[in-house]
Amino acid sequence: MNNPERVLHIVSTMDRGGAETLLMNVYRNLDRSKCQFDFITHTTTKGDFDDEIISLGGEIIQIPSLGELGPAGYVKELIKIMSKKKYVAVHSHTDYQGGFPALAAKICGIEKRICHSHSNNWPLRKGFKSLLTLKSLQTLIRATATNYCSCSNEAAEFLFGKKLVRRGQVNILKNGIEIQSFFNLGDCRKSVIEELELPEDVKIIGHVGRFSESKNHLFIITLLHKLMEEDSSFVVLLVGDGPLRNRIKEEAERLGVLQNLRFLGVREDIPRLMKAFDVFLFPSLFEGFGIVMLEAQCAGTPCVVSDTVPKMTDMGLNLVSFINLENDLNVWSQVLIKNSILKLKDSQTIASHIKNYGYSIQENIPNWLSLYGLNKEKPANVSANL
Repeated sequence: MNNPERVLHIVSTMDRGGAETLLMNVYRNLDRSKCQFDFITHTTTKGDFDDEIISLGGEIIQIPSLGELGPAGYVKELIKIMSKKKYVAVHSHTDYQGGFPALAAKICGIEKRICHSHSNNWPLRKGFKSLLTLKSLQTLIRATATNYCSCSNEAAEFLFGKKLVRRGQVNILKNGIEIQSFFNLGDCRKSVIEELELPEDVKIIGHVGRFSESKNHLFIITLLHKLMEEDSSFVVLLVGDGPLRNRIKEEAERLGVLQNLRFLGVREDIPRLMKAFDVFLFPSLFEGFGIVMLEAQCAGTPCVVSDTVPKMTDMGLNLVSFINLENDLNVWSQVLIKNSILKLKDSQTIASHIKNYGYSIQENIPNWLSLYGLNKEKPANVSANL
């Protein structure tokens, strides 16, 4: 009977966010007879991926958050969990709070203690007191973690500081995707139009993201209002859920664009939807990486995005237009209109570019195993001197 090595991941919840999607891409493609994942979450509700995790052999452990327990109580709870199984690594995805799991793992004698930065900005950023708090949390990470990881250069510098980055001590773990899941899906546009009962001549703008401040949904509906002045055939499909959904719906109704919006909620058919979009709109206020950018390009869909999105998300397929959020809405609308006819259907070229840029999840797996000390062969691009 196999006894796989186990890695414990610390996350907020296993819903369909960028970091969580990345983790599931890795988990599905691991040799789970040799390595298994468990997950600590900070919620009392079931996450989108919980059932799949259990079916793959993992465990979901729900605990109160750091804010609820306080630092001492939180670390004590983590120690209790980490002491129950023999973990070869603890991998924290809670950004600036990652030092607390690393501290608990250090007390438990766990050799690999990994802090992973998935963002380049948070609400913590405002004011001197918040800056001081961030510096303290960064100090705790440096004192307790053995490995520093990030999804992008920007996210690495934000959490770990420029000194560690300049010394080449931060590993860039690329947000790999399952490329083949975006191919051979049939006429996705036709099926989505039929499902949503849209007119055949509709121009579909798509967005995938949690309804939170950083995703900038207010900008999306304001831009839709501008587009409709020129062309009423534009429809925006909003995929995701979150605390601001009702507010966005109310604002859309106030602007008179609700009839050209569809709120699709959390979906499992992201490749199909991405291929149905004429253009992918992503005007985030900040992004650590933005794995949905890779998914859109893998679907051959042009992307119109804010210049706060890391440039390393561009796969060199001439599908990405970066625009400053301070630019006039006319600039955004004209680029959207122009790009809505630029669909790329050459799957071979798409796959080749994404693989060459290092974002095929199957080829990323050795890097993850190496991070946990489970890969005896030296992987390619396991770390990056930023």
